Amino acid sequence: MNRSFFQSTLVLVLLSGMLLPLSGCAPLVMGGAAMMGGLVAADRRTSGAVIEDEAIEIKAVGRVRDHLGDRMHVNVTSYNRKVLITGEVPSAQDKQVVEQLVSGVENVASLVNELAVMGNSSLTQRSSDALVTGRVKAGLVDAQDLFANAFKVTTERGTTYLMGRVSQREAQRATDIIRNVAGVQRVVRVLEIISEEELARLLPPATDPAPATSRTR
Repeated sequence: MNRSFFQSTLVLVLLSGMLLPLSGCAPLVMGGAAMMGGLVAADRRTSGAVIEDEAIEIKAVGRVRDHLGDRMHVNVTSYNRKVLITGEVPSAQDKQVVEQLVSGVENVASLVNELAVMGNSSLTQRSSDALVTGRVKAGLVDAQDLFANAFKVTTERGTTYLMGRVSQREAQRATDIIRNVAGVQRVVRVLEIISEEELARLLPPATDPAPATSRTR
C-alpha cells in the first residue's frame, strides 16, 4: 500500500474517531464539518493547521521508527506547524538524526529538539508524566481567566512543555498555574505569542443572555 495514502487515511480515521462521541447518528460527512468548525473555534488554529498537525505527528513518528526502529523513546508534538521533539536517545548523533528526519516532514515550519541523550525512561516515569499532564490540563480548565483548549500540554521526566497561540498575559498566567502543579519540576514554553488585539479578533463574539420572557396565565 502507498505510504502517503495510508498516512492520509490514518489522519482521517483519527479525526473521525474524535467525532464519534459528538455526532450521534448524524451522517459522517456532515458530522466531520461540524467537528472541524468546533476545533477552529476552540484552539485558534485554522482547520488546515489542525489537520496538518495531526499528519505531521503521524508522519514524523513513522519516519523515526522506519529509520531507527524501536530502540529509542521519541515523541513528536505539533501545534500550528511548530514541532516539539521529546524523549530519550542513546547518543548525540541519534539526536541529530531524529531532528533531520522530523524536519524533513512536509509542512513543518519550525522545530524544537528537547531530546535527552540518555537511556529510555521507564514505564513508571512515563505513567507519572501522564498523570502530571492530566493535572496540568485540569488546572488550566479550572482557571476562570484562561481558555484551556488554547494550549497543548505534554510532560517528559517531570518537565512540562506548553504549546499554543496565546497572549503574553495568558502565557504567564498558565505558567504560574503549572508551576504549582504537583509533579512539575520545570516548565518549558514553546508558545506562539500573539498580541491582545489579535487575541480579541480570534475570540468568538460575546453573546448576550436571552431576555427573560414573562409567563402568561
